[in-house]
Amino acid sequence: MLREQLEKIEFESLAPYAAKSADSRGRKYPEARHPFRTEFQRDRDRIVHSTAFRRLQYKTQVFVNHEGDHYRTRLTHTIEVAIVSRSIARALRLNEDLTEALALAHDLGHTPFGHAGEEALNEILRDHGGFEHNRQCLRVVDLIERRYPDFPGLNLTYELREGILKHHSDSDFPDPPSDLRTDYGPSLESQIVNMADEIAYNCHDVDDGLSSGIIDEKQLEKLAVWEQGVARLGGKAGDNQGVRRHSLIRFLIDYLVTDLVNNSCDIITAERPADADDIRKNHKLLIMFSGIIAEENRELKKFLNNNLYRNARLLGMAENAKKMLINLFNSYLENPGNLPPHISLRLQDNATILVVADYIAGMTDRFAAAEYEKLTKK
Repeated sequence: MLREQLEKIEFESLAPYAAKSADSRGRKYPEARHPFRTEFQRDRDRIVHSTAFRRLQYKTQVFVNHEGDHYRTRLTHTIEVAIVSRSIARALRLNEDLTEALALAHDLGHTPFGHAGEEALNEILRDHGGFEHNRQCLRVVDLIERRYPDFPGLNLTYELREGILKHHSDSDFPDPPSDLRTDYGPSLESQIVNMADEIAYNCHDVDDGLSSGIIDEKQLEKLAVWEQGVARLGGKAGDNQGVRRHSLIRFLIDYLVTDLVNNSCDIITAERPADADDIRKNHKLLIMFSGIIAEENRELKKFLNNNLYRNARLLGMAENAKKMLINLFNSYLENPGNLPPHISLRLQDNATILVVADYIAGMTDRFAAAEYEKLTKK
């Protein structure tokens, strides 16, 4: 099917306020349009083929890679966010390709060892603008990935790059790229990814927490949303604890997604946006839970924060990871000659501290650990 036919299908089938690939503001470096892929489909493909995307396989979500083969990684989390995002976009007649591309790109700027790594780099760079993974994601797609002879980065569409900013304000996102409008709000497709991200990590962190034994069902019984799942399941799972856990997690995801779709549809109908620009100029977040479900979701997040993320085992892993990255960073800063040749080339045009930060941010958990052993344990 030719690209023009796909673009026509978008105009005929999507809501008037959905982003349309034919209306894209284009790319920073002009390129001829593809004969049978839309602009947002090309974005998606470029993201999946990037080095940064492949590295997500060995980056921490909650549990570091050596803790076990069955815990989520940053890559499996990203795929789960993309699946949830597409379901929501389809239900609301929004652009699935843009939503999927945003979901697949949303964690490209994450460091090794999850949020512990981000905290370490933010501490190191506190006098240089700090470190924030959404900003780093834009650096990855705009500058760091080098796959094309005619331009740096992946040369993604304006809509994809704008969506990476998500709902950040100027104060949250220092020195944004000059070609992106931070005075506009996020598209509905971007808002979907924000919420799908939250749904995925809340629900799947419960799953991994239960699987690890750090939390148990007895603790979850205080949550109204969990009790609803237990009542719905009844005795169907029998004595199979794995089936029981997966059934409850499936209920939790469906419960949150269903409310999000229904409530967001009501909000959008009441707002009556004429087109995608109406959404961006509005500055309102229209993709959200209803009041009761929003409160239940906050309770779930609070539970995870108190009972999983602050668990001594995870805090110990996080502290060790931070120390490792800080020592590794200082080692490279003191001896830039230890940087590989393709990274050293960037020292000609960039400050050493920024080059080292980009290099470490792109590392996988296991590569960072191996480099640390090699450089600091001589």
